[in-house]
Amino acid sequence: MRRTWTLIALIAVATAAAAVAHYSGASSLLTFAIATVALAGLAWIVSFSTEQVGERFGPAVTGLLQSTLGNLPEFFIVVFALSAGEVVVAQTSIIGSIFANALLVLGLAVIAGCRESADGVMRFHARLPKDNAILMLLASFLIVILGISAASGDKASHHVKAISIAGAVALLVTYGAWLVDYIRSDAKREPSHRAPRVSMTLALALLGVAGVGAAFVSDWFVTALTPAMDQVGISKAFAGLVIVGIAGNAVENTVGVVLALKGEADLAISVIKNSVAQITAFLFPALVLVSLLFATPLTFALAPVYIGALLLTAIALWQITGDGEATRFEGVALISLYVILAVVTFFE
Repeated sequence: MRRTWTLIALIAVATAAAAVAHYSGASSLLTFAIATVALAGLAWIVSFSTEQVGERFGPAVTGLLQSTLGNLPEFFIVVFALSAGEVVVAQTSIIGSIFANALLVLGLAVIAGCRESADGVMRFHARLPKDNAILMLLASFLIVILGISAASGDKASHHVKAISIAGAVALLVTYGAWLVDYIRSDAKREPSHRAPRVSMTLALALLGVAGVGAAFVSDWFVTALTPAMDQVGISKAFAGLVIVGIAGNAVENTVGVVLALKGEADLAISVIKNSVAQITAFLFPALVLVSLLFATPLTFALAPVYIGALLLTAIALWQITGDGEATRFEGVALISLYVILAVVTFFE
C-alpha cells in the first residue's frame, strides 16, 4: 500500500507541474509532455479507485460511475471548442471519442481479456453490448436520416437545427429509460468478496478528484497540442477525431485494458461500453442542447464519411460483442477498423 501512495503523490506532482507549465506560458512541447504523463497517472488513479468501488457493487454501477467521470474531458473540450467557434473540432472530438472507445479501446481490452482467459476467449454478460449497439443504431438512424436529407436537398434539410434539437431530446429520453433498467440489473449480481484495499469514502474521493483532474489536464493537453498540429500541417478533423479522441479517453484507455488484464471481463466491458453509450446517447445530445447558448450551434449533421463509419461501427459492435464473448481475432479486427478510419481522416 505504501507504493500505491507514493505513486499517487508522484501523479499529484506531475499534475501540478502540468498546471504550472500551462499557466506560466511554457513551451507547447514541454506542456504537452508533462500533461501526457499527468493524464496517464490520473487514468491509473481512476483505474485503482474504480476497482476498489467494484469490490462493493456490481459492474453496472461501477462502470457507470467511472465512465461518467472519465467522459468529463470530452465535455470540457467540446464546450471550449464551441465557445471558440470551432465546430469541426467539437464534432470530430465527440465522434472521435465514440470511435476510440468502441473500436480502439474495446479492441485492446478484448485482446487483453483473451490473454487472461484459459481458452483464449473473453466472456462477459451480453446485455450491455446489445443495449449499447441499440443506442448507437438509434443515434446512427438520426444522423443517417439527416445526411440523406442534406444530400437530397429536401425541405427537411433546411431545418437541421430543429431536427437536431428534437433528436437530442429523443436520445436523452431513451438513454434515461435504458439507464434505470440497467442500474436495477446490478441487484441481481453478487459483488466481489475480495477485501477492498481502501475505504469506500477514500475510493470515491480518489475517483472524483482524479476524474476532475483528468478533465483539466486534458484541456491543457489539447491547448498545447493545437500549435503542434499547425506546425506539422495536420488537419483539424484528424486532430479532433484521432488525437483529441484518444487523449480525451486516456482514462478509459487505461482502465478498460487494466481491468481486462486482471480478468475482470464484466467490469472492463462495463467501463468501455458505458463510455460509448454515454457519449452517443447522452453527451452528444446534451452538448447539442448546451450549444444553443453559443453563437455557433452543434448539430447531428456530419460529413458523409463519418456518417457511414458511425453506422458500420454500430453494426460491427453488434456482430462482435452481442453474443457475450469475443476472441483475439475480433479484438484485432476492431483495432483495424479504427486504423482504417484514422488513415482516411488523415487524408481528409
